[in-house]
Amino acid sequence: MSDKREQEFVQLLEEHSGIIYKVTRIYAKNQADEQDLRQEVVYQAWRSYPRFKGNSKFSTWLYRVALNTALTHIKKENKEYEGFDNDWQVAPDGDERALLMAHIRTLNDAEKLVIMLHLDGYANDEIALISGISKNHVAVRLHRIKEKLSQAIKNDENEN
Repeated sequence: MSDKREQEFVQLLEEHSGIIYKVTRIYAKNQADEQDLRQEVVYQAWRSYPRFKGNSKFSTWLYRVALNTALTHIKKENKEYEGFDNDWQVAPDGDERALLMAHIRTLNDAEKLVIMLHLDGYANDEIALISGISKNHVAVRLHRIKEKLSQAIKNDENEN
């Protein structure tokens, strides 16, 4: 990779580092796993960047790389996502964002992908492109995921 292309990659990666953070935060089982996964995503993006032709937005491309890397990482490590290690912080009372993230982590991988992209402001057609499912299926999944998360949060409120 030329120096100019390398500098371009580093700049784009810095501008879109939030994508990597979000993907690794959602798919990692604990903080140590998150750091390992973040390094693997950056490495895979670096390896794949010479093939990036600019046919899509860099952020869309980076999401695909990050998600594919996360899913491969999960399979490779043969990890179960039914329970998470204790080193993730539990949401303090009133911290709605942390509570939402805790519930998102309990979703299956496909649901995590769709809701994460939605919360990041991607339109259904972009989510469809990244995830490989139809635009209509994205809308249906989003509706079901929102219902599932709402119910989980209501259950938490009723327990307290």
